[in-house]
Amino acid sequence: MRARLSLLCLLLAGCSLQEPAPPAEIAAPVAWTRSATPVAVELDAQWWRQFGSAELDQLVERAARDSYDLQAAEARLRQARATLQIAGATLLPEVNGTLNASRQGRLGGNADVAGNAFGLGLQTRYELDLWGRNHALRDAARAQWQATEYDLHSVHLSLTAAVATAWLEHAGLSERLRIAGLNLKNAGDVLATLESRQRAGAAMPLELAQQRALLAGLRVEQADLRQRVAQSEVAVAVLLGTSRQALRLQATALNGLSDPSIAAGVPSQLLARRPDLARAEAQLQSAAADLGAARAALLPQLTLGLDLSSGGSRLSDLADNPLYQASGGLLAPIFNHGRLSGQRDLAQARQEELLADYRAAIINAFGEVESGLDAIGGLDARLLAQAEQVRQAERAFELANSRYRAGAEDLLVLLDAQRTLYAAQDALAGLRQLRLQASVALYKALGGGWQPNLATSL
Repeated sequence: MRARLSLLCLLLAGCSLQEPAPPAEIAAPVAWTRSATPVAVELDAQWWRQFGSAELDQLVERAARDSYDLQAAEARLRQARATLQIAGATLLPEVNGTLNASRQGRLGGNADVAGNAFGLGLQTRYELDLWGRNHALRDAARAQWQATEYDLHSVHLSLTAAVATAWLEHAGLSERLRIAGLNLKNAGDVLATLESRQRAGAAMPLELAQQRALLAGLRVEQADLRQRVAQSEVAVAVLLGTSRQALRLQATALNGLSDPSIAAGVPSQLLARRPDLARAEAQLQSAAADLGAARAALLPQLTLGLDLSSGGSRLSDLADNPLYQASGGLLAPIFNHGRLSGQRDLAQARQEELLADYRAAIINAFGEVESGLDAIGGLDARLLAQAEQVRQAERAFELANSRYRAGAEDLLVLLDAQRTLYAAQDALAGLRQLRLQASVALYKALGGGWQPNLATSL
């Protein structure tokens, strides 16, 4: 009979109600719409170096060292690792030791007292995992630890992209501020020419008023750009976990930055190189394990125990009277007002929620890459056209200025050419900034060269 019972326990210990996480069931596109490289490619994990800025390299390194968001993510990873250790401890027997001493004395009367008493014991408890509940809880904690690890990489990628985007914002605004200064100087030169012509009786007061109004408008735009440059410095400082006073950014020329050429590869490769997708998948696996544990909680639990003890009136007697007690207990839920079934339903709904989130994350990832490729293609076309507009506007202003000085053209033509040139130069700088920021967004959408490297056996 005992042999049969032991065999039954071994068979039940191998049973598990845990099921694998359901698949995403979303097919990846064969190729990107705008991609000319339908082959698998690898991105540089230090992609920000492709812009060729030593200052940006230093800022990214500083952010990785000092960012509070990254430090919080690292602390969450340590918490998940500790939770996994706690969950794994239930799979092994728990052993506790006891040592006690007491003295009993008589305060009066005829009571018989024993005097001193010493006790030494060893207690062992072990829950036989009949339905795999403890294993499921351990697997859920492990998957959640993996998800937290992937979340750390996702935070690092987002932080790096945010630093690069904010730094490019500062560089673009600084370039536009430089252009505004040149146009302001040019407008001042035109005003000086007008004032000279008025003194000679060749310029009208209306012409002076118009140029002074243009000059005032340029000063307003210059002040606005100065404020926006300062705000961009604050944005970078916040990402680095420091104050603006402790940060000094250079006025980087956009034309001095390299324009990286990014190969998007094949869409199916994206599923394995984005940390947010890996995190969503790990969370789904954790939910599947939680559901298995919730189902197993509806079934009986078997706990085994072994106690060793000894006692005596003197310490030297502790080894003279050893005793043992073996026990086994079966706990079966009978009536709990639907608490256990509610926990099962909760775990089931949680799994369905995370499955929908995982599928949505995949679709969103495909959409981000397509949007990034479209943005780069569109901005490249706009940059070519805008560069041509700047060239023609420069030529038109030079011709209008020389003709005005020669008296062959009126001031309105010169002012219009001046405004056109300034607007074209400002738009070109803004498009150049957007183009570089679009490269950052595409790097982020493609996973930034991340590769999963996590040990899963503990």
